[in-house]
Amino acid sequence: MDLRLLGYVVAIAEEGSISGAARRLLLTQPTLSRQLRDLERRLGAELFVRAGRGLIPTAAGEALLRRAVHMLADAEAALNDVRLAAEGKTGRLTVGFAGSGINGALGDALGRLRAELPDVDLSLVELFDDAEMSAGILDGSLDVAVQRLPVRDARLATRVWAREPLALFLPAGHPLARTREPAPVSVLGQISLVLWPRESAPHAHDEITSLCHHAGIVPRIGARGRTVQTILALVAAGFGAAVMADSYRVLHREGVTPRRLAGTATTLHLVWRAGDMSPLLTRFMTALNAVQPRPGDERPEAPAGIAGLQS
Repeated sequence: MDLRLLGYVVAIAEEGSISGAARRLLLTQPTLSRQLRDLERRLGAELFVRAGRGLIPTAAGEALLRRAVHMLADAEAALNDVRLAAEGKTGRLTVGFAGSGINGALGDALGRLRAELPDVDLSLVELFDDAEMSAGILDGSLDVAVQRLPVRDARLATRVWAREPLALFLPAGHPLARTREPAPVSVLGQISLVLWPRESAPHAHDEITSLCHHAGIVPRIGARGRTVQTILALVAAGFGAAVMADSYRVLHREGVTPRRLAGTATTLHLVWRAGDMSPLLTRFMTALNAVQPRPGDERPEAPAGIAGLQS
């Protein structure tokens, strides 16, 4: 049945007259009367009877009104859902991220998105393997990832989002921890290092060993740990120092002192499926761009428009 006709029936019932409903609906009274007669003829039932100077619903009219009110409300809700989805205010977004990202600007952006879009189903997936994150984008299990080293694939769109400083996390009693000034990379030759196993975090492992090799240092491995908590615990226990994203200092591990590594940074990329720029994903990108970098972070200039997001 035409929802417009149901709206006419509801208006007549609420106004109690054809003339009042016609004014409300911005129709002429003859037009509305004709529409009502045609509907009654189709249904084979009288919907309203006169009572005094107005109209009241018949039993058939009451039955139709009960249905009409719910159908019109459902139709309005459906239209509202469509509008919200088109504006990127509802839906589901699955975000993959590397461990350190959540401690810095990514955490700020996700908090902003949660506050601005409470009806969005935001699913977060922490992954340590960059290749696994890129694969998740391609197979559809992730909508967007914030990662360090995207896989090179024409099906992926990427953009550098932020560059986060690296820091040397030292045992609190170590001589190198006595100053808070940024340390030169050369200090990596003065202490054993606590590293990620390469098989569990190849990019992080290679990033640190590359720093050493470029500085002419052969790294001395004091221990290995598979989680940030384990690595910091090993540092606190004196097994060596760890090179990690500076944002991990927010964990405030007792017995560990962070010190910036001068002239170093790790790069965070935004990665998503090429050609996929849904309204919700666009809003997510906007939220990321709106977050102010934390002290020491670098943020490339935001591109002007959605087209600039794709590489």
